[in-house]
Amino acid sequence: MGQEDSNAHAPASARLLPWPNPEGKPCYLVTDRDGGYLSRLADGMEATQLATGTDVLAHARRVLDDPMSPYTEVRYAGIRLAECLTDALRVAESRGLRLPAVRTEDDRNDAEDPQNANGRPWQ
Repeated sequence: MGQEDSNAHAPASARLLPWPNPEGKPCYLVTDRDGGYLSRLADGMEATQLATGTDVLAHARRVLDDPMSPYTEVRYAGIRLAECLTDALRVAESRGLRLPAVRTEDDRNDAEDPQNANGRPWQ
């Protein structure tokens, strides 16, 4: 049995979900690599959040490009942009946390050598 086979059902690290809990704190899901219903639901929610952000951005640009846009429209666009940015940052954080850590040869050499490429000690 190869290493890939032995790790096929090992639990993955916790996944940051695209919605907060009722108290507004982050929600996490621990599941196997294949995921499950909640993983698929989270994937769908992330896709919806990003698509909504694209739509809101297009609308906000139209409002902001018009110097005669009423204050209430500009304010509403700003509020929606902030909501969409919050969602997009959560999606980016979640996806970034799920990326495998990749060590390059330079990383391994740097870990072994206490001096950087310029010959000076790490600070």
